[in-house]
Amino acid sequence: MGVVGGALASRVLTRLSPNGEGGLAQGIPKAYQNRSKMEVLLGPTIWDDIRGKTVVDFGCGPGIEVVEMAQHGARHVIGLDRKQQWLDEAVELARRHGVADRCTFAHTWDGRSRADVILSLDAFEHFADPAAILRVFHEILHPGGSVIVSFGPTWYHPYGGHLYSISPYAHFLFTEKALVNWRSTLPGRSVARSFRETGLNQMTVRRFERLIEASPFKFASFEAVPIRKLRWAANRMMREFTTSVVRCRLVPRNGN
Repeated sequence: MGVVGGALASRVLTRLSPNGEGGLAQGIPKAYQNRSKMEVLLGPTIWDDIRGKTVVDFGCGPGIEVVEMAQHGARHVIGLDRKQQWLDEAVELARRHGVADRCTFAHTWDGRSRADVILSLDAFEHFADPAAILRVFHEILHPGGSVIVSFGPTWYHPYGGHLYSISPYAHFLFTEKALVNWRSTLPGRSVARSFRETGLNQMTVRRFERLIEASPFKFASFEAVPIRKLRWAANRMMREFTTSVVRCRLVPRNGN
């Protein structure tokens, strides 16, 4: 996919974004600034869903949501992340906010108990093997529990290229090779050969639905939230191009 490549793409990309900034490649989205990301994505009733429960934040990053859930009454919150830097920051954040006794941070699930709720925010478009992640969720989750998922923008969104989205539909205008090569030349970036190697799995709405159909889970609820300015055009045929965020609740298919 993409039509502009080679030396021309390199020159244009470098001119447009010499430091890799612009679009979704830059900073914290305005929608989350000075606001609770969980409330923005899931609504204020999310606190009712986690109060008094054991929650796993799968891909917790620096622990902001873990701390927030502990502050809103979760019995215990386990933040899981692959990056040690994030875990170190999360431990310190929980200590500063006085909830360290109800927060645990680790690379992997310890398997000693099961969670009532699993939270996955802005992660399903980045998992290298999302089907395997769903199997892990099933192992972690209590039979009567649920998985709360929100992710986006999806692949056909104007900024669905995420860190490559220096402008709308840049991930469709430029070839994958050109974008990856350009990103690899930026300071502090490692060399990569594909979108997947930089943590982008090109997740579409339909692909996510198929993943769930083939998984141990079923949808208790599902919503393809439209781009606000394109809400008028949002329908089943145009869904891939008008969806901003997917949010849903998953429950075990067979109740176990």
